[in-house]
Amino acid sequence: MEKVSTTERFNEVIAQNGTTIAVFKTSWCPDCHFIDPFMPEVVQIYDKATFIEVDAEALQDVASELNIMGIPSFVAFKGGKETIRFVNKLRKSRTEIEEFVQRALAVAEALN
Repeated sequence: MEKVSTTERFNEVIAQNGTTIAVFKTSWCPDCHFIDPFMPEVVQIYDKATFIEVDAEALQDVASELNIMGIPSFVAFKGGKETIRFVNKLRKSRTEIEEFVQRALAVAEALN
Protein backbone atom coordinates (compact mmCIF):
# COMPACT_ATOMS: atom_id res chain seq x y z
CA MET A 1 0.00 0.00 0.00
CA GLU A 2 1.52 3.28 -1.11
CA LYS A 3 1.92 5.95 1.56
CA VAL A 4 0.79 9.17 -0.06
CA SER A 5 2.53 12.24 1.32
CA THR A 6 1.37 15.09 -0.93
CA THR A 7 -2.01 16.46 -1.93
CA GLU A 8 -0.92 16.32 -5.55
CA ARG A 9 -0.15 12.61 -5.37
CA PHE A 10 -3.41 11.95 -3.50
CA ASN A 11 -5.39 13.68 -6.25
CA GLU A 12 -3.44 11.85 -8.94
CA VAL A 13 -4.12 8.41 -7.45
CA ILE A 14 -7.83 8.94 -6.73
CA ALA A 15 -8.35 10.25 -10.28
CA GLN A 16 -7.71 6.78 -11.68
CA ASN A 17 -10.65 5.09 -13.37
CA GLY A 18 -10.51 2.05 -11.07
CA THR A 19 -11.42 1.89 -7.40
CA THR A 20 -8.99 3.61 -5.04
CA ILE A 21 -9.39 3.14 -1.30
CA ALA A 22 -7.72 5.77 0.86
CA VAL A 23 -6.96 4.64 4.42
CA PHE A 24 -6.62 7.67 6.70
CA LYS A 25 -4.42 7.02 9.73
CA THR A 26 -2.07 8.75 12.17
CA SER A 27 1.09 7.53 13.88
CA TRP A 28 -0.36 7.91 17.39
CA CYS A 29 -3.67 6.09 16.78
CA PRO A 30 -3.85 2.66 18.51
CA ASP A 31 -6.82 1.59 16.34
CA CYS A 32 -4.74 2.40 13.25
CA HIS A 33 -1.94 0.14 14.51
CA PHE A 34 -4.53 -2.58 15.22
CA ILE A 35 -5.22 -2.96 11.49
CA ASP A 36 -1.54 -2.96 10.44
CA PRO A 37 -0.95 -6.73 10.79
CA PHE A 38 -3.79 -7.81 8.47
CA MET A 39 -4.03 -4.94 5.97
CA PRO A 40 -1.27 -6.27 3.65
CA GLU A 41 -3.27 -9.47 3.17
CA VAL A 42 -6.51 -7.53 2.60
CA VAL A 43 -4.72 -5.43 -0.04
CA GLN A 44 -3.45 -8.61 -1.72
CA ILE A 45 -6.87 -10.33 -1.68
CA TYR A 46 -8.68 -7.31 -3.15
CA ASP A 47 -6.29 -6.61 -5.99
CA LYS A 48 -9.04 -4.98 -8.07
CA ALA A 49 -8.68 -1.93 -5.83
CA THR A 50 -5.72 0.39 -5.35
CA PHE A 51 -5.07 1.09 -1.67
CA ILE A 52 -3.26 4.17 -0.39
CA GLU A 53 -2.36 5.20 3.13
CA VAL A 54 -2.84 8.85 4.07
CA ASP A 55 -1.47 10.40 7.26
CA ALA A 56 -4.44 12.52 8.35
CA GLU A 57 -2.14 14.96 10.17
CA ALA A 58 0.44 15.32 7.40
CA LEU A 59 -2.31 15.94 4.84
CA GLN A 60 -4.67 17.93 7.05
CA ASP A 61 -6.07 19.83 4.07
CA VAL A 62 -7.20 16.57 2.43
CA ALA A 63 -8.56 15.13 5.68
CA SER A 64 -10.40 18.37 6.43
CA GLU A 65 -11.85 18.66 2.93
CA LEU A 66 -13.18 15.10 3.23
CA ASN A 67 -14.46 15.66 6.79
CA ILE A 68 -12.36 12.85 8.23
CA MET A 69 -13.13 12.99 11.95
CA GLY A 70 -12.44 9.44 13.15
CA ILE A 71 -9.44 7.32 12.32
CA PRO A 72 -8.76 4.95 10.81
CA SER A 73 -11.18 5.94 8.07
CA PHE A 74 -11.66 4.35 4.67
CA VAL A 75 -12.85 6.36 1.66
CA ALA A 76 -13.32 4.86 -1.80
CA PHE A 77 -12.95 6.85 -5.01
CA LYS A 78 -13.44 6.25 -8.70
CA GLY A 79 -12.39 8.77 -11.31
CA GLY A 80 -11.68 11.36 -8.62
CA LYS A 81 -15.17 11.14 -7.11
CA GLU A 82 -15.97 9.67 -3.70
CA THR A 83 -18.18 6.61 -4.03
CA ILE A 84 -18.53 5.24 -0.48
CA ARG A 85 -16.91 5.63 2.92
CA PHE A 86 -16.40 3.76 6.18
CA VAL A 87 -15.81 6.49 8.73
CA ASN A 88 -16.48 6.34 12.45
CA LYS A 89 -14.54 6.61 15.67
CA LEU A 90 -14.69 2.89 16.46
CA ARG A 91 -12.00 0.24 16.00
CA LYS A 92 -12.50 -1.56 12.69
CA SER A 93 -12.25 -5.34 12.43
CA ARG A 94 -10.83 -7.18 9.44
CA THR A 95 -14.31 -8.47 8.63
CA GLU A 96 -15.78 -4.95 8.63
CA ILE A 97 -12.96 -3.67 6.42
CA GLU A 98 -13.36 -6.52 3.95
CA GLU A 99 -17.13 -5.95 3.82
CA PHE A 100 -16.47 -2.27 3.08
CA VAL A 101 -14.01 -3.13 0.29
CA GLN A 102 -16.56 -5.52 -1.24
CA ARG A 103 -19.23 -2.77 -1.13
CA ALA A 104 -16.79 -0.25 -2.62
CA LEU A 105 -16.00 -2.56 -5.52
CA ALA A 106 -19.72 -3.28 -6.07
CA VAL A 107 -20.54 0.44 -6.12
CA ALA A 108 -17.72 1.11 -8.59
CA GLU A 109 -18.97 -1.72 -10.81
CA ALA A 110 -22.51 -0.35 -10.69
CA LEU A 111 -21.20 3.04 -11.86
CA ASN A 112 -19.77 1.51 -15.05
